[in-house]
Amino acid sequence: MRSARDLRLAVSALLLLLLLSAGVLAARAQHEIDDESEFSYIRGSENGPENWGKIKEEWATCGTGRMQSPIDLSDRHAAQAPNLRYLNHSYLPVDASIINRGHDIMVKFNGDAGSLWINGTAYHLKQVHWHSPSEHRVNGRRYSLELHMVHLSADNKTAVIGILYKIGRRDHFLHECSWSLT
Repeated sequence: MRSARDLRLAVSALLLLLLLSAGVLAARAQHEIDDESEFSYIRGSENGPENWGKIKEEWATCGTGRMQSPIDLSDRHAAQAPNLRYLNHSYLPVDASIINRGHDIMVKFNGDAGSLWINGTAYHLKQVHWHSPSEHRVNGRRYSLELHMVHLSADNKTAVIGILYKIGRRDHFLHECSWSLT
């Protein structure tokens, strides 16, 4: 049986790999949607996930794509990448703004918040945001909260780290952060 830490790392790494390979969040990271009334996460609603591809022409991939959010990661389809190493990162304290966008809460960094290195490429941390409940699922289970750490490379490629939260556990990342909000 896997430990909870190993499962979190595997899920985070898998989310990162899926999101990098699909390239789905590249446009969204550059053009974040502040008006959440255009879409919802409520299945069966007029503007729910199954209808996102019909809402706007530029969202057509949401109706035809196979690997975009929200993703249900299942043990049947997921495999651990044997060559995946630890993600090298160096995050820095920096001034930030907190923004309630309706569909999530975002912290936008005002300056260099550090970076993440993947295969020799630096991806700079631009913002983090939380969804409640989680946007993604693991084996059909939706979690209480999900953090997305959005990074951009110099050539505008996106890397997103996803962390799923279960109420009641202490989160090491949040505990160790020294963000100062002014």
